[in-house]
Amino acid sequence: MRTRYVGGAGGGVKLSLLLGGVKVKRFVGLEDQIIDSIHYDSRTVTTGGLFVAIHGQHCDGNDYIEDAVEKGAVAVLTEKVWSGPSSVSVVQVEDARLALAALSSTFYRDPSRELCIIGITGTNGKTTTAYFLESILNAAGLKVGVIGTINYRFGGKSFTSPVTTPESLDLMQLLRNMSDSGTTHVVLEVSSHGLDLQRVAFCEFDVGVFTNLSRDHLDYHRDMESYWQCKRGLCVERLGVGSKQGRATAVINWDDPKGKDLSNEVAVPCLRVGLSDECEIQARDIKLAIDGTSGRVKTPEGDFDFTSSLVGNHNVYNILSATGVAIALGIPVEKIQKGVNDLQGIPGRLERVDSEKDFSIFVDYAHTPDALENVLTLLREVTSSRVITIFGCGGDRDRDKRPMMGAVAGRLSDLVVLTSDNPRTEAPKEILAGIVEGTAVVQSHRYEPHELAKGFETKGYVVEPDRRRAIALGLGAARSGDSVLIAGKGHETHQIIGEASIPFDDRAEARKALGLMIVDCRLLIDD
Repeated sequence: MRTRYVGGAGGGVKLSLLLGGVKVKRFVGLEDQIIDSIHYDSRTVTTGGLFVAIHGQHCDGNDYIEDAVEKGAVAVLTEKVWSGPSSVSVVQVEDARLALAALSSTFYRDPSRELCIIGITGTNGKTTTAYFLESILNAAGLKVGVIGTINYRFGGKSFTSPVTTPESLDLMQLLRNMSDSGTTHVVLEVSSHGLDLQRVAFCEFDVGVFTNLSRDHLDYHRDMESYWQCKRGLCVERLGVGSKQGRATAVINWDDPKGKDLSNEVAVPCLRVGLSDECEIQARDIKLAIDGTSGRVKTPEGDFDFTSSLVGNHNVYNILSATGVAIALGIPVEKIQKGVNDLQGIPGRLERVDSEKDFSIFVDYAHTPDALENVLTLLREVTSSRVITIFGCGGDRDRDKRPMMGAVAGRLSDLVVLTSDNPRTEAPKEILAGIVEGTAVVQSHRYEPHELAKGFETKGYVVEPDRRRAIALGLGAARSGDSVLIAGKGHETHQIIGEASIPFDDRAEARKALGLMIVDCRLLIDD
């Protein structure tokens, strides 16, 4: 998706036009300089380009300005004072990321104004809500594009998503390509990073969705208040602005404590969703089972029954959020019902791994304490026998959530297999020690891997840093009626160890373990 769009009729765009929406502190150069492309990565710069020096997580774009100029950049935008060749125009601003968003929107001819943009934010449920909404919009005969955690997709094409919410330049290019291809509606997962880093600035939303708030990304935001301030920004600051003033709607999970607060802050019409009687979009008569969920949804435009293959009460909330958006967009109730019922599953979201075994195996993306508790609470309710949980925590991320997740897994599981997730540059043993700290409080019995060769009777936990072995270990300890949850990575197809990204898919590893009949845990121990 890095194909370059050239503004105008086969030509570039004047720098003065691009800077129309940018607050400029200092300008040196030619205002009528023609800009053929915009870049925030110096490695992509081509002749006639404008290089925007932004601060990244691991490097500072200002360190690469000279590289960009050598590659042909004719203009540079930076927050610092920089002097270069007289042939290069220099723009100094207060906020380079905000400027990048403004430049990008102008360069790609304000694509969000041509599309119906639905933004979804919240700690959990963004991806599932996006899938439900995509299914509903498809049922209504609309042309849908999705930008989210699993991938970016539109017009029958799918692209790998490096981040949930793309940088503003990439986002505007995607939206322009979507609009030009005939897409009418775009479902956009909006992460807290995306909001904080101005990735969705100058993107005009028709509907904003808030799913819930719980602990996540505190390695970045540092505290829950900062995290919340980012999340609330979608519905409080981004809705009802620009060309969509007076025609935007907020859809808010009113059962979430922060949702109640948010519904009182928004300046646009608000549809509350939840199980509470006060909600305009409400679920009733919910029935949960190991193979799906059913119930009835009440809306201001009429009620409908639903039967979904997705499991769990948390998915009822995702259905309600998607329904709220559809009602805000005027989609008929029968189309909403069809869209909800048609969705068969979502990669890595309580995704069932088919097998000939008489126990159930699920893979789920749950990587926060709240998400893990939601999934395990559900499995406890619908499982006839025992629950086995295989999970770890990511390295170089929020360390304080590790014992919290360990305690959740220990409290709601009969056996916890603690292993690596994406250790990144941290030592797996250090990560696991943090998880064990919480697990051991509620599960006092610690197994050694070889002790599980014939299964287990006493509740407890085991530590196996190798994720492949851990999956085989947990599956080998299962018996009839059990549910095995492999949590944390979900749809991901790689494991990040050090700086390397190694192919690894929990679903494939589970099938491989089952296919090889690795049920004797003694096979998993090194010689």
